[in-house]
Order: sequence, then C-alpha cells, then structure tokens
Amino acid sequence: MAEPPIELQRIERLTPLADALVCIDRLVGPVAPCRLGLGQAIGLTLAEDIVSRYAHPGSAMALRDGVAVDAAATLDASSYAPAPLAGAPAFVDVGDPLPSGTDAVATREMVELGERAARAVAPLAPGDGVLPQGADAVPGDVMGRAGTRLRASDIMCLQVLGITEVAVRQPLVRISVAHRSSDAVLAAISNMLMTRVEAAGARSVQGNSDIICGERTHIMGATSSAVIVVGGSGSGRHDASVSELARPGSVAFHGVALAPGDTAAFGMIDQRPVLIVPGRPDAALAAWLTLGCRMVARLAGRGDDGEVHTPVVLTRKIASTLGLVELVPVRRAGEGVEPLASGYLTLQSLTRADGYVMVPAESEGFAAGATVEMRFLP
Repeated sequence: MAEPPIELQRIERLTPLADALVCIDRLVGPVAPCRLGLGQAIGLTLAEDIVSRYAHPGSAMALRDGVAVDAAATLDASSYAPAPLAGAPAFVDVGDPLPSGTDAVATREMVELGERAARAVAPLAPGDGVLPQGADAVPGDVMGRAGTRLRASDIMCLQVLGITEVAVRQPLVRISVAHRSSDAVLAAISNMLMTRVEAAGARSVQGNSDIICGERTHIMGATSSAVIVVGGSGSGRHDASVSELARPGSVAFHGVALAPGDTAAFGMIDQRPVLIVPGRPDAALAAWLTLGCRMVARLAGRGDDGEVHTPVVLTRKIASTLGLVELVPVRRAGEGVEPLASGYLTLQSLTRADGYVMVPAESEGFAAGATVEMRFLP
C-alpha cells in the first residue's frame, strides 16, 4: 500500500523586508524592567533615565597633583621675579578638596619650595588645575537615557557618581535547533546566534533540540522572552518548524524578500515572538542581521539595532534582482571595497569579508565607483 503524500509547508509569498520589520515592530514590545547592580548591567538597555541626585564633586577639588594657591598672589610671578605664597605649602593630590582660601593648583615646576615657604614662578588664573563644584553633575542632570545601552565608560562614570544599581531590560532569548538529530551546521549557527544575542544586550540560553512539539511551555520555555529556532523553515521533507509554530501560535509571515534568507519566518506564541531562521549559515546570518537584531532591540526597548555604517567606494559593480534586499559581503581593496559573492554566500566569502553591503529592493545594484554604506559583520 502506498504511503500518503507528505504535506510540505510552503511559502505563499515573499514579504518585503520593510514590511517584515514593520510587523516585528508592531508585535514585539519591551520586556519588563528589572534593577541590577552596575557590574551586571553592562551592555544592557536602560529602562528609565538615570538622574543625578547630588552635585559632583561636592566641592572644588584638585585636578592635578601640586600646590594649592590663591591665583591672585601669582599674578606677576615669573622665574625672574618669583611671587611669595602665604603660609606653608598646601600640597594636594588629584581628587583632594581645595583648602580654604585657594582657587588654583600649581604644578611642582611652577613653585619654588623653601624650608618654610614657597614662591610661584609662573602666573595662574583662578580655576587652573581645579575641578569646580558640580562640574561633573548637578542635581537633575540626566546621566543615562532610557533606551540606550550601558557602555563600560558609562559604568565607570556612574560608579564615580555613587550610583550602584540601575533599571534595565534584559530579555532572555532561547536558541533552539529544530531537528532531533545532531547536525554540526545547525549547531554552528546556534552558537553564532547565542553570541550575537548576548552582544545585542540580551541573555541567551540553549533550548531543547526537540523544540516544537505543539506545547506552548515547551517551545517557549518557562521564562524565555522569545525563541529563535534554527532550521526547518524551508519546504524540505523534514522541514516543519513553521507548520508546528502555527499549531500553538500564529505565523505573521513565512518567506521574506531577502537574499540570502528568503525562507525565514516569524510568529507569536502567548504574546512572545518566535523567529525561525534557515538552516544554512549564510541565510541564517542574513536573517539575524535583518530580523533577529530588530527583534532583540525591540525586546530590550531600543528603537534601532545599533548597526554602525561607514561609507565606502565600490571597485567593482554589484548586480542585484529587483524586489529583493540583497546582502553582499565585501572586502577592502586599495582605496575601496570589492564584492565577494551574491545569492549564496560561501563560507570563504564570509571569512574573507570586512563587512557587507545591503542592496535595496528597488535597486538593480550599484555601479563601480559608487559610494555605498558598508555594515560590519559580527
């Protein structure tokens, strides 16, 4: 007896990438904020403004090592006519409060030291070598804006101001491989996604390989904010990730006008997003750079994905298909960049690339000599 035909999941239409991004923006909102110590918050997105409650410094302090002086007493000082300084030398180090009656800090080279007195050999102006009261911050100053990520330099500044904890958003994204069997390619994609999720300001956790089984709690996990499923997005005999997502949840789109990455899909389960990326390295990377970055940014409460662009000049033309957004890896060559591949992006082209260019859907490509925006590969 013949086996019944297998009903394969199919892509009905390719959703324009711009529409797919609008869909993600509409469906994905920020996770609830939590308060963390500064040491745990680096790289995360602020959920509320950080406002200074005190002036810093609380009083004028030395900005360099030296001798605290009254600047008026040094007005006519020179090496030929040193100006005497009243009292014993008031030595200060960086960060020391200024003694009463002083308003400048002279370096050791600007002062002649005697046994009981000192003389200035160069003039100083009030405020030289001094950090005034409130120069770093005054009450009400915004030291960090909601929706921005905390950098290491931000953490340093906040620690100096005495701030010990902040309100941040920290999404938890579960990365799960669709197939039951061990697959080195899917495992490599999963590892890449985990590192990129962390770099994008979220936490990642490895999911069960048998991720989609029609049970909401199984696919989402007990505490995950979102899921990225690796593989099973196409129309192969064993591809079922999109069909199985539809059972407990809903599919917002399956198929994106993106090359590579056209089989990517996105949907929701219990108000939490699920992104399904193709099981091919180049396509998975493209889906992450366009759809995944946007999803994580929205979960974290940011308005953008934080991509850095730099203008470059093409040394060779790029040809592209109208209607598709195309990712083209490029590498630096002389004073410009040259394209390395299109359509299928070989592993060699990705490892040799310095970045990539996105060709808009309405463009047939770029001519040699054109200035384009290069984005950097993660």
